[in-house]
Amino acid sequence: MRIVVPVKHVPDIHSDRSFTEEGRVARGVENGTLNELDENAIECALQLVEAAGPEHRAAHEVIVVTVGPTEAEGALRKAFQLGADTGVHVTDPAIGGSDVFGTATAVAAAIRKLSESGPIDLIITGMAALDGLGSVIPSLLAAELELPQLTLGTRFEFSDGMVEVTRELDGVTEVITAPAPAVVSVTDHVNTPRYPNFKLIMAARTKEIIQWSLTDIALNPNDVGEAAARTHVVKSAPRPPRDITPPVVDKGDGGLALARYLIDNDLI
Repeated sequence: MRIVVPVKHVPDIHSDRSFTEEGRVARGVENGTLNELDENAIECALQLVEAAGPEHRAAHEVIVVTVGPTEAEGALRKAFQLGADTGVHVTDPAIGGSDVFGTATAVAAAIRKLSESGPIDLIITGMAALDGLGSVIPSLLAAELELPQLTLGTRFEFSDGMVEVTRELDGVTEVITAPAPAVVSVTDHVNTPRYPNFKLIMAARTKEIIQWSLTDIALNPNDVGEAAARTHVVKSAPRPPRDITPPVVDKGDGGLALARYLIDNDLI
């Protein structure tokens, strides 16, 4: 079994977010990390191959794929620490400025190249990337690869070549199935990602990463990057500072102070 997990290197959720002069998300090694929701997808893949038993582990492969500049390699290193077997980094100057459509095009092309060395049984993704929160890459990948999609799974099973995903909707629990290969996205409720162990942390530092350019994955530069993007950031500005309201010490007239505040701010 070969499972591909697309992952993304995103700014740390607790860091200050900003855009570059070109209207792109500012990214860097110092404040970047593996997208937290991708860890759930990696955990699903690892649990699948582990279910086959340790004696069959070598026959299965968990492949993580990322698209981005040099620092995106950090996402793959973190995936290695969790137990991923192979890392593929698609990096090319022409990819800069890609929107979700260009990103999906590049990831799909990488998966096609991976399939040349053996069939891909499943593609498992997280539900969203925490920088853009678009949540559309799984659907775009399924369309690019002409595969069935089962998205936003809170429970995931794979048996006898069939994928089953449970989704929780408003007041409804939906169970959907499809034959493999398929594209599956899972939420953060599907499992609890494991912690890296020391041995894998040390091995991840020097583990080889496969690097592919657009030429390697037979992709035309005109199909990705800023020129092909369907969305553009026209203008951005830092969020204005919040007005700090001085605290009111209740000396017996706190109710009156609260009422005065609500009236003065047209809240009643």
